[in-house]
Amino acid sequence: MTLKDFFVAGPHDDGDAVTGHYFEMAAPDPARAQVWGYTDHLSYAPGDRLALHATSSAPTARLTISRDGLRPDTVLETDIALTFAPTPADCSVAGCGWPERFAMTIPEGWPSGVYVVTLTVPGHQSQHMFVLRAARPMARICMVLATGTWCAYNDWGGSNHYQGLTGPQGGDFAPHVSLLRPWATGFVRWPDDAPRIPHASPLLSRPRYPHMDYARAKGVSKKYASSGWAAFERPFALWCEGQGIALDYATQHDLHRDPALLDGYARALIVGHDEYWTWQMRDHLDGWIDRGGQLARFGGNFFWQTRLSDDLCTQTCFKTRAVAEDPAFGADPARLTSYWDHPLVGRPAVATMGLTGSMGVYAGWSRCAAHGSGGFAIYRPDHWSLRDTGLGYGDVLGAASKIFGYEVDGIDHGMTHGLPHAVEGTGLQGDLTIVGLSPATTLSHSTGPHDRDPFIGHLDAEEVALFVHGAVTPETLGRASRGNGCMAEYRRDRGAVFNAGSCEWVAGLIARERPVEQVTRNVLVGAWA
Repeated sequence: MTLKDFFVAGPHDDGDAVTGHYFEMAAPDPARAQVWGYTDHLSYAPGDRLALHATSSAPTARLTISRDGLRPDTVLETDIALTFAPTPADCSVAGCGWPERFAMTIPEGWPSGVYVVTLTVPGHQSQHMFVLRAARPMARICMVLATGTWCAYNDWGGSNHYQGLTGPQGGDFAPHVSLLRPWATGFVRWPDDAPRIPHASPLLSRPRYPHMDYARAKGVSKKYASSGWAAFERPFALWCEGQGIALDYATQHDLHRDPALLDGYARALIVGHDEYWTWQMRDHLDGWIDRGGQLARFGGNFFWQTRLSDDLCTQTCFKTRAVAEDPAFGADPARLTSYWDHPLVGRPAVATMGLTGSMGVYAGWSRCAAHGSGGFAIYRPDHWSLRDTGLGYGDVLGAASKIFGYEVDGIDHGMTHGLPHAVEGTGLQGDLTIVGLSPATTLSHSTGPHDRDPFIGHLDAEEVALFVHGAVTPETLGRASRGNGCMAEYRRDRGAVFNAGSCEWVAGLIARERPVEQVTRNVLVGAWA
């Protein structure tokens, strides 16, 4: 049996790898070899009760739990009894509702980390994961996993915040998505030959997306390269392990729940695609930074406000439909699940991170700055983050490994005597020092039908123009489409953020590009001065 055996085409699928709607789903046939499972929570602490819910065609399955790492550590291996349970059509929105099949109390001695849950029956194997946070800080750095974005992109069962099975015609994205379902293939582990997203198609040709071509051909999630542990945090964590840099682990969901989550840590670390946040997550992070915390962010696309259910298992984001459909519009516009930079929300993204995802965002794919340098042009080579890199003014950091992309964060800036600086009125609540930057754009340009991109096109630029700048006009469309991504230091109150605002920073660590590694070491373990 192959991965593609569990692929389902959505009712409006056009068969195209890029624009089509295809997803993984449990088979309705109880005789078909299969096993799937999910845990009752996204994260736990030692001493918590963990429950596994599952369905299978087989009466028993082999359950293995391993802490992920350079040398995965198997902490549990046992057989569990299973039966077949049907999967609701709305499982991606409301959860699978499968029975509890296994439960345990997590031992006090298990270290913080990401734990892979593998279920195996004859003819099929699937993987899930959960996060174990530390009962108390054991490392100097806490990696806060971008689980809001994991939830938004997970398409197992058919719906996520991008495509779905909801709405009058059964083809709309879902404003509500559930954690009580499996992770799509590619979110826990990457196939060895899977391409990353950045890709520059030949000029004057229609853009291609090799990662989505790969996904449809191989039977992995269409969003495998956009989010999930395997795409970004895992390779970064493995690099840290190889460097002897110890990490504790927690989730954005933990940050939402616990305002004291980061107390006791000198630094927090965010990596990869970091797009979806709740108001509470921002409050709790801001409070920790203002008390003196230092956030190292090697991620991009800080963009959407979300809400979480009381049990933290359902995420809500109406996105650009928020004003028309979000119940918060009439009750509390500030909690509108739309752009952070939407005037009704009134909480600019830059206030927390120093940078925003609504400042161009795309680079290195489609026709969006796809033929740029692929790295950050350096403007302040004397900054402490560049210590011992050898880079000078005008050099480019990370071009060889394409660390700049596929979604980036920037800020409106001006130039004085050859140095960039943030302009007035951006919403900053502290001082921002721009170390490096490169162009980005929401507008996929074309010269005619032969190179027009049906995937990105002009709609994203028009949405930013409308929702951030109030109308779609030539002026606002220009403002929305002429952007950048920055590497910057942001000082607010007693703390600081070092923000290398790009999803693909980790590509430099995977490629072992020496200057990228040196900047990473400087930020994680060096002095911030």
